[in-house]
Amino acid sequence: MNSQNIAYFIDEPVLAFGLIAFFLLLVALPLTLWSLGDTKTSNTARILIILANFSLASQLTLRWWQSGHFPISNLYESLCFLTWSFTFAQILLEKTFSSPLVLASTTPIALLCIAFASFALPERLQESSPLVPALRSSWLVMHVSVVMCSYAALIVGSLLSIAVLFTDRDKKFAIRSSSTGSGGFRDDLALPINNSFNMSSVEFSRIEKLDSISYRSITFGFLLLTLGLISGAVWANEAWGTWWSWDPKETWALICWLVYAAYLHTRITRGWTGRKPAIVSSIGLVVIVVCYIGVNLLGVGLHSYGWFF
Repeated sequence: MNSQNIAYFIDEPVLAFGLIAFFLLLVALPLTLWSLGDTKTSNTARILIILANFSLASQLTLRWWQSGHFPISNLYESLCFLTWSFTFAQILLEKTFSSPLVLASTTPIALLCIAFASFALPERLQESSPLVPALRSSWLVMHVSVVMCSYAALIVGSLLSIAVLFTDRDKKFAIRSSSTGSGGFRDDLALPINNSFNMSSVEFSRIEKLDSISYRSITFGFLLLTLGLISGAVWANEAWGTWWSWDPKETWALICWLVYAAYLHTRITRGWTGRKPAIVSSIGLVVIVVCYIGVNLLGVGLHSYGWFF
């Protein structure tokens, strides 16, 4: 990065906050990977991710104040919001399940998003611009923010599922408490004379806890995505006079919803546990990437920010 680029970031505090978040995550990444050999997450890495989250929150707040509208109207703003959602999810999940696998699995995607927004996007896509008439609605905050948060939760859950595929591959495991990650299980082999069941507490393994937190993250993301699709349909009817137009973004969002619905179906009704549903969620990750990045960058449809064409 030359002096001219540095001066450009200094003159643009919104971009500077994004750059600060990038460097914080860049430093945190090797620390999260290094801590995989330990049983606990690196405190330094945790602090760096918290600071990156505050930096991104400051960036979005400043952008909101400068533009006068919620900062999620172009690709740069949505990537920054998505990165903030990633770091926020990391903080919550790591607090729930204190394992170095959580930060090591999710920090790379957060770093990739903010790096792409800060260095790959042209300047014209980083600048704030007035909203087009269709976006001048209170549904902007409701629909877009919910969908972006759902993407973050689904991507984080899918990444943790991928970690399940590669963690302790030589061991078989099955969820013993309906994916809650805590509690006990019924010992049917030790029935006393009065036919009562013996309940004993168990210590869940690392991979079982990882699968549990992945399942809960995907469930939460799926609920948000459902809410986002419904609110989007209502907004589309107000703006364009139709509930559903089979726009490329709408179509891929529906495919994404169906993939994760299949994931939850296999776990809840088919009883799949362990690595089988993790493969389904991995497919969902690919669909999200196509839905969010692919459609936007190709510049097709009503939901596209445009870039290549």
